[in-house]
Amino acid sequence: MAVNLLKLAAGVTDLAELKALQKERKKERGFYAFYTRNMPKRDAEILDGGSVYWVIKGQIQARQRIKGFSPIINSNGRPAVLVAFEAKITPTQWQPRRPFRGWRYLEENEVPKDDPKGAQTKGLSPKMAAELRELGLI
Repeated sequence: MAVNLLKLAAGVTDLAELKALQKERKKERGFYAFYTRNMPKRDAEILDGGSVYWVIKGQIQARQRIKGFSPIINSNGRPAVLVAFEAKITPTQWQPRRPFRGWRYLEENEVPKDDPKGAQTKGLSPKMAAELRELGLI
C-alpha cells in the first residue's frame, strides 16, 4: 500500500499560484522537485504509487505523484534530498490541516479523494467556490 507525503505550500494563496510557481522553478532547474533535509525512511512505500499532497491556506487542495528521491549536497555543503514529482497537478477535495514544518507522512486511509472535475462547484465563480470551501460548505 502506498504512503504519501503532506507538504505545506508556504506563501501560496491558491492552486493557480502553485502551478505558476512550479513552472517558474522548472525553468530554473529543468525539472519539478522540492528539497528537504531528510530522506523519508519509508521511501520504498512512497515510490509504490505515493503522491505529495499540498496544503494551501490550511487546506489540502491538490496532489502530485512522486517520481523519486535523490540524496544531494546543498549549496551550504549539507546533505539534503531532492524529491522529484510529476508536473500534473490533480485537485483534491479540500481537507483542513493545521500548520506544521517540513513534511509529514499521509497514510492512504487519510488522503482526500480527487476532485471530480468541478462537480461541487458547477455554476459557481472560482472566487465564490474558494470562499465556500474555506468555510467548509463544499
